[in-house]
Amino acid sequence: MRPSVNPRPTWRPARLLSLAIVLGLAAGACTSTSSAGWTFEPPPPATPSPAASAAPSAASSSAASAGASAGPSASAPAASGGTGGVTITETALNIAFTVPALTAPANQPFQITFENQDQGVPHNIDIKKSDGSEAFKGSIVTGVITTTYDVPALPAGTYPFQCDVHPNMTGTLTVK
Repeated sequence: MRPSVNPRPTWRPARLLSLAIVLGLAAGACTSTSSAGWTFEPPPPATPSPAASAAPSAASSSAASAGASAGPSASAPAASGGTGGVTITETALNIAFTVPALTAPANQPFQITFENQDQGVPHNIDIKKSDGSEAFKGSIVTGVITTTYDVPALPAGTYPFQCDVHPNMTGTLTVK
């Protein structure tokens, strides 16, 4: 005696419902609107924040700061502080500041264009007062990226600076 074989699968209500859901979702993903009224939209492309495009791009360069290499780089939001007519440049490369001695004007706000050239590595600039307290702390940015820090007016003096992520990265800011 041969066992009976059902040539057609038995479609139970639960299987039919599952199949209908799967097909409905598949149809919804292929069209802009599914039968359930859901709209499928691909994620929007990444765009820079308004703060990134609002960062000043034309500012005078300080002769006292040795120029760092120029190249294509992305912008990041500027840190809070004052804005001024003087811009100095610092670059992080190979877990070191390329210009360990910076100069800025006393008693007026200035900007630091900070170029993080270390791919995938976070850096920032943290300027300290002589007592060790913070004079200015720039936001940490992961490279390769360029950001502009707006530094408030500082009185004349010498200020050590470092990267908070890599405290061995140090330099000196002379404000005069």
